[in-house]
Amino acid sequence: MPENPETAPACPGPDPQPRGPGRYRVPPGAVDSHAHVIGLPPAYPFVDGRSYTPPEASPAHYLAMLDATGMTYGVLVQVSVHGTDNRLLLETLALAPRRLRGVAVVPLGLPERDLVAMREAGVTGLRLNVLYGGGVGFEQLGAYADLARDMGWHLQFLIGVDQIRALGPELGRLKVPFVVDHWGHFPVSRGLEDPGFRTLVGLVRDGAWVKLSGAYRNSVTDAPFADTIPFVRLLHESAPDRCVWGSDWPHVAHWRPMMNVGDLLDLLVDWVPDPEARRRVLVDNAHRLYGFPG
Repeated sequence: MPENPETAPACPGPDPQPRGPGRYRVPPGAVDSHAHVIGLPPAYPFVDGRSYTPPEASPAHYLAMLDATGMTYGVLVQVSVHGTDNRLLLETLALAPRRLRGVAVVPLGLPERDLVAMREAGVTGLRLNVLYGGGVGFEQLGAYADLARDMGWHLQFLIGVDQIRALGPELGRLKVPFVVDHWGHFPVSRGLEDPGFRTLVGLVRDGAWVKLSGAYRNSVTDAPFADTIPFVRLLHESAPDRCVWGSDWPHVAHWRPMMNVGDLLDLLVDWVPDPEARRRVLVDNAHRLYGFPG
């Protein structure tokens, strides 16, 4: 599909030399719970109606990023520009089946054999998305919750806090685990008492999981994104056993100065100052959610 720069602007790639944190040592067993691989057309077409046009983020570069940042394990999330074509995600899982898990985007009605094959390949969840073009929305949330329950999967939501506020009662009734990406894409300029943010905090306190990720999406400053600290501390205090960390590599749809993954790992010290609590975020919680060994 030809690129339309007015509706799908090109975004830059990540820092080509990712590094680990400088303020602490990443613990053994650590999990990067949120990253993407991206192929290029024509082999891996981009969807119509996408929100941005990314550069390639190959499986080799993704695995090299995990190595460079000290991550034992990784979770790949199906990127919106590939819609429900999960081929590259599944191909990447096959390269390192013990090391990787996946969160797919699927249409309803897939044959059971296809779903079982995804589960056997390492898929552990389904993503619903109302923020970026190319995703599957919330119109059939109940059907996706039923599918996730049948497959032993969780749901993952790319959603803003205003949608969270509107859907809060429905989300609270779900009978499957669910995870909120990037703590609801919440612009911190709206403050700790914002009704949407308070709804998110309540959902997390009552059983939702949350990804401590995407600081640069929620901050109104550039790195080190210090304005995010009180918000993430409150979320972590609300459910320290249901928080996981993610790099969000390769940082698609981000046009401000590009940070390094090491910067984001260093920020985790300010978000979760206690070393043992931080280890649980990076290791124990993610192992429990995604089924990693140990």
